[in-house]
Amino acid sequence: MLLQKTLPSFTGSLVLLVQHDVCKLKNHGRFGSDTKFSGDGYFRKHLKSGRRYFSKSRGPFVSCSLVPSTSELSDARVIYCVAPAMGHNQESHPESNFRVPAIVSALEKMELSPMFRGSEILELHSFSPASVEDIASVHTKAYVSGLEKSMDQASQKGIIYIDGSGPTYATATTFQESLLAAGAGITLVDSVVAASKSSQDPPMGFALIRPPGHHAIPKGPMGFCVFGNVAIAARYAQRVHGLKRVFIIDFDVHHGNGTNDAFYDDPDIFFLSTHQDGSYPGTGKIDEVGHGSGEGATLNLPLPGGSGDIAMRTVFDEVIVPSAQRFKPDIILVSAGYDGHVLDPLASLQFTTGTYYMLASNIKQLAKDLCGGRCVFFLEGGYNLSSLSYSVADSFRAFLGEPSLASEFDDPAILYEEPSTKVKQAIQKVKHLHSL
Repeated sequence: MLLQKTLPSFTGSLVLLVQHDVCKLKNHGRFGSDTKFSGDGYFRKHLKSGRRYFSKSRGPFVSCSLVPSTSELSDARVIYCVAPAMGHNQESHPESNFRVPAIVSALEKMELSPMFRGSEILELHSFSPASVEDIASVHTKAYVSGLEKSMDQASQKGIIYIDGSGPTYATATTFQESLLAAGAGITLVDSVVAASKSSQDPPMGFALIRPPGHHAIPKGPMGFCVFGNVAIAARYAQRVHGLKRVFIIDFDVHHGNGTNDAFYDDPDIFFLSTHQDGSYPGTGKIDEVGHGSGEGATLNLPLPGGSGDIAMRTVFDEVIVPSAQRFKPDIILVSAGYDGHVLDPLASLQFTTGTYYMLASNIKQLAKDLCGGRCVFFLEGGYNLSSLSYSVADSFRAFLGEPSLASEFDDPAILYEEPSTKVKQAIQKVKHLHSL
């Protein structure tokens, strides 16, 4: 097996660490031995600790966010939240509860956690779930209330299917854990915005959360996704912080159709997706550019299978940068899917760990240049635990301004020639369509 040949000690240790962390998370929760991943007690514990911040501008929106102190924010270079949704799991499903623990274990093993880095890496242990009203800023209230009611059925049956494409499942804890995932993103937005008020170089945020969100459409779940985490955070940033212009980058291998649909007629939220042409769910054609007043604020760039590091570097320089510069965002949010990796089982792009380091580093610089450094990443896909965890860890290194260690993981021998002609044609077409 490639991974065993490339990184025998890391891969073996990772499996053991993940198994240990999964057991620990199941038994104790990530936030202490008296924490549970469902029920009111869990959320009460979250609300007890930390400082509560309410915005007068929120009107009927009643959820709160727990933001670190000014001194903590000033020292941090990376802020992250962990919401692993341990109860939301189906055996043998690729979107499993092993994913986030694998990342956490890798961060610990590679000394990219607060334990080893002190104040420059800050994990937010205390954050509240999103309110139903937060969710309803993107999703219909009928969907939200219907999903909540279906938890009784999930509790009786153990698992139910709430969407046939994917398929998307739910357990008795899915509703509450999905609220928590969205809440983690909201808290990171609050924290990054707070830090940006006193620093020109605020910390980067990363929501290590599941279920993922970018396929969830306003009317329901789709493709492993329950609530649109990045879309909910975008509306929150507008409503609470007055950050009117939100630039969303989605580099998941699959098209973020849910985010696309949520803002298709909105000129103030620019959605840019790169994805594998012809992959699930079949949306995201190059001529899907927005509608009405939102025309031009949606950019879809389907890349041919086999596209890799060279393609993505070109896309960043020739498409992402000029689009963002022209849009002039107030904040950048990122749907960070790691399933474009050459080792991922669900697609056939040739991204490497080095590709994700480049994206993280360049997006950080883009945010610094255009919007005061305000930027939050949201975990989406990534189903090979080793390539997922190693690539997220290298993204952390990029945030810290440290050299990539991708060469310790990536094996150039398994890569093949990229379809450069087709890539160039796709890039030229999208540049012409959007006058870049």
